[in-house]
Amino acid sequence: MTISEKVAYLKGLAEGLNLDTEKSKEGKLISVMIGILEELAMSVEDLEENALNLGEEIDVLSDDLADVESVVYEEDEDDEDYDDDWFEVECPTCGETLVVDDQALADGEVECPECGSRYALELSDDDEEDEESETPEE
Repeated sequence: MTISEKVAYLKGLAEGLNLDTEKSKEGKLISVMIGILEELAMSVEDLEENALNLGEEIDVLSDDLADVESVVYEEDEDDEDYDDDWFEVECPTCGETLVVDDQALADGEVECPECGSRYALELSDDDEEDEESETPEE
């Protein structure tokens, strides 16, 4: 039974008492209280309906946002092999591809696994791929 149905039931009970709502203080009081209950019941039902509609709209927006996130934050399959952030540079001595990760950045240098040359890392705001200097350390 909804709130409106319960208020309608109370209204019917009050009318069945045959109270004089014009002259009797009790009748006037009950009539005004039932009028207020009817208004409250309509307001509550409107709020419930609006809440359901908003919930449905939020679900649609959430699905759309998930679609956008999957496109924007899509990762390459190769990137999943590494836990940390990394990038690749070419060894200026032998041309071997060097993987520079967080640990190499913290150490400040990288060693070529092919020729054994060590290179100091120089961080630059201009180009992330140009983070290695071309002068080998001896």
